[in-house]
Amino acid sequence: MRRSLLISAVVLVTGGFDSAVAADAAVPIDFERDILPIFTRYGCNSGSCHGKQAGQNGFKLSLLAFDADFDFDALTKEARGRRIFSLDPERSLLLSKPSGRNPHGGGKRIEPDGPEYQRLLGWIRAGMPRRIPDAASLQKITVKPEQEILALKGTRQIEVTAHYSDGTQRNVTRYAQFQSNEAGIAAVSEDGLVRAQGICGEAAIMARYMGQIAVFRPTMPLPGDVPAKVYDELPRKNFIDGLVWKKLQRLRITPSAECSDEKYLRRVYIDIIGRVPLAVEARKFLDDPKPDRRERLVNELLEQPEYAEHWANKWADLLRPNPYRVGIKAVLNYDAWVRRAFRENMPYDQFVRELVSARGSTYRNGAVTLFRDRRDPGERTMIVSQLFLGIRLECAKCHHHPFEIWAQEDFYSFAAYFAKVSRKGTGLSPPISGSEEVFFSSPGTGTLKHPRTGATLLPRPLFGTAPKLDGETDPREALASWITSKDNPFFAQVMVNRVWADLMGRGLVEPVDDLRATNPPTNPELLAALAVDFQKADFDIKALVRRITASYVYALSSLPGPRNVQDTHHYSRHYRQRLRAEVMLDAISGITGVPESFSGMPPGSRAKELWTTRIGSLFLDAFGRPDPNQDPPCERTPDTTVVQSLHLMNSANLYKKVTSDKGWAAELAGSKRKPEEIVEQLYLAIYSRTPDSRERVIGRGVFQKKGVTRRQAAEDLMWALINTPEFVFKD
Repeated sequence: MRRSLLISAVVLVTGGFDSAVAADAAVPIDFERDILPIFTRYGCNSGSCHGKQAGQNGFKLSLLAFDADFDFDALTKEARGRRIFSLDPERSLLLSKPSGRNPHGGGKRIEPDGPEYQRLLGWIRAGMPRRIPDAASLQKITVKPEQEILALKGTRQIEVTAHYSDGTQRNVTRYAQFQSNEAGIAAVSEDGLVRAQGICGEAAIMARYMGQIAVFRPTMPLPGDVPAKVYDELPRKNFIDGLVWKKLQRLRITPSAECSDEKYLRRVYIDIIGRVPLAVEARKFLDDPKPDRRERLVNELLEQPEYAEHWANKWADLLRPNPYRVGIKAVLNYDAWVRRAFRENMPYDQFVRELVSARGSTYRNGAVTLFRDRRDPGERTMIVSQLFLGIRLECAKCHHHPFEIWAQEDFYSFAAYFAKVSRKGTGLSPPISGSEEVFFSSPGTGTLKHPRTGATLLPRPLFGTAPKLDGETDPREALASWITSKDNPFFAQVMVNRVWADLMGRGLVEPVDDLRATNPPTNPELLAALAVDFQKADFDIKALVRRITASYVYALSSLPGPRNVQDTHHYSRHYRQRLRAEVMLDAISGITGVPESFSGMPPGSRAKELWTTRIGSLFLDAFGRPDPNQDPPCERTPDTTVVQSLHLMNSANLYKKVTSDKGWAAELAGSKRKPEEIVEQLYLAIYSRTPDSRERVIGRGVFQKKGVTRRQAAEDLMWALINTPEFVFKD
């Protein structure tokens, strides 16, 4: 037996995993080091096989080998020894099924003469040891190379090295799993071969081995040289421009030209206050001869009441609870609290502190609705970590996170901050208002039990240190201080990334609330600089919006040139976005001069002022308003659909607005304006620009059609202009 314990698994400094099997200088087989990687490599413990919650065909393994003890017991103690037959090891199901000798739902996974089969066989013959005394533990993995410039159709083989506590290393490339965050730019095979896909850009190739992660960053620049002078001479209005130009130079991408005043006007109105400018507002700006008109316009818009309504509406998607779960009154109070915060320009750190540590009555403090909606510490953990840290912990609730460092202990230690939250009241009776509930912090420090080990877990942050708990103070106050600390990079970064995505059409990190090592930003230096600037401005959201919109990059045209036509990640041009549903509906109401009527809302209410998704609107639903039964945080999809196009063309509501006797089309037709002037007014109101010569001819022709009245012509032209991509998209 002692001799059999020395079969295989040598640890070599540079040798591969395969060579370890047959090495003469051997060390005892270790279950975690030598056996579990085989199950992970061949998908045996994946979520689609034996790693799923119910297992497969009566055999269950922990997902991606996060629980070695569970896996060892499942292999050696369950099924009455059928999985492992020590008297005749080769008759073990552990060998006969994956090698194809017995029927196997997963098909043939290993070869009988291959290194994996021999390793499993050696382990069984060795008596299936669980742990080897003083065995070195895995500390980290590294990839080689970490960064490299590839040709547009180039390839690169990644090598993965495991580093152990005793200083030894092992090449584990064969047993690592690989994944690309941008497979359209750089794909990776299951063996770690990276292939550039012919598109300029960058990608992150994740290598995962036994819970450890490392990342390879390939860069694929455009072929051909671009003189450094080109980038040196590009305008720089603030630090944003310099950092974007630096990244473009690395990729040999050249940016588009600056957009026109007309484009900038419409863009900044939509971005800051959520509507298109009126014809009179457009004319005023376009006729302004002063060179600082753009800067002055931004400052004016930031002080408009519509700013608060627009940005509060965005945050309502992220925070708004399900009215069918919490009741109407709770939703109303929650919405009112968010809108007040934006009207007062509440610093973002204060906004988060008040929300995370909210207490009191649901009738008096709208922020406490978060805890009415999320009544379990685990639910509160997931929404707080995702919204305010950009860390998605849902996976870690049940097992080790497959793409990050978070384990179950991290999840429940973090959730323990919410364990003391108690409530009193008669509970809920949705969908009406429900009864009043009061939330408070109960005595004690707050603890939770680890669901697998049963260990008692005290509140602990995900990283770093948080203020100590004294048993009297609400643990959430310590948590809020840790979250909003300027020493916590995630807090500022996830917010600036969210605002950047709103204004620029794409986040530096996508999805915007998924910040992790395996999903790096397209421009790490820019994200870090924006976060530091946000901190220095004391988390002033208006200052952040002002900084971004003041950059030259923000004002780039959306029209690509020959060296940036493929760029969708690095902001060499402006990325077009479909108008938000509320913005589009409010714009249509403003253009037609006929306000929308919403059930339960005062006359003249705008769509962005709606405080619950239960206020019906076929238009808003068609253009992407979130499902009221969908849990926040929810990011709206920018997709365009056939349904949306058909709705605009055939909507009875739009027809009534355009043809209303009290509408703007009727007013224009009844005025003394010439057809040319009416055409110009419609273009200014809908597109924020004047028509070109061809458009003037076409517009005048509409009024000259035989049998068409001035009013019909004005209505037809208004309807036609609204049904165009130039109206539907922010350019």
